[in-house]
Amino acid sequence: MLRFEKYVRPETPREAYELLQENRLATVIGGMMWLRLADRTVPLGIDLSRCGLDTIEETDDAWRIGAMVTLGQLERHERFAASTCGIFTEAVRDVVGTQFRNLATVGGSVWARMGFSDVVTAFLALDAEVELEGAGVMPIIPFTERGARNDLLTHVIVRKHRYQAAFASVRNAATDFSSLNAAAACWQGSWHVTVGARPKKATLLTGGERIPLRRDFSPAELDAVCELAEGLDYGSDLRGTAEWRRQVAPALIRRAVAAAAAKPCAEKEA
Repeated sequence: MLRFEKYVRPETPREAYELLQENRLATVIGGMMWLRLADRTVPLGIDLSRCGLDTIEETDDAWRIGAMVTLGQLERHERFAASTCGIFTEAVRDVVGTQFRNLATVGGSVWARMGFSDVVTAFLALDAEVELEGAGVMPIIPFTERGARNDLLTHVIVRKHRYQAAFASVRNAATDFSSLNAAAACWQGSWHVTVGARPKKATLLTGGERIPLRRDFSPAELDAVCELAEGLDYGSDLRGTAEWRRQVAPALIRRAVAAAAAKPCAEKEA
């Protein structure tokens, strides 16, 4: 059973951040879908539910997704879905069940950087950043790779582009965790392809500082990306072996790229 010696509900992200700095053993509380399974005593629990981080805000050039936005909100937000070609609807619709998605938060998924996360795989394929109380704004890729110790995640920012994007996964059952997943998004003239649930955390394969894959790629160029996917570091668990993942990844990438390429480009102003 999870126990808290002290439980607080700050009114602002800054107040929550200051409490976290004063109490390095404190635990930040989001949707509690995984945290509640722990069997330990926490000196201080910091509940973010009153910090105003539960909305999806649209600006002229971006979407700001609060850390306390649930996966259900992400799944059902029509304007955001139109702006991102529905990639998050595809990514979260099979996550456990409706009740779970209505409680699990975007912040919890992104901060934890769990290997099986479908949400992180989708975010990595887009032009996304994380906003931290403390460290400020940083690209999501280095955050996913290294984390941000003792900072407080407040928002995920998705920059607007004329995306073509899609998500694909393989699961042993409809509501099980992904055995392997992939996302593909084309923006600013190049494809950004990610692979996750390896079962290690998701990684960007093409785009950004990785190898380029131009919008109008040749079959040989896509073959090269698939060969690169075969060389990723895979592991084995109850949902699949490393060798199985190595064999399936290229096909899953091709599926995601083909699905994204078949969609019309999203309007920058959704």
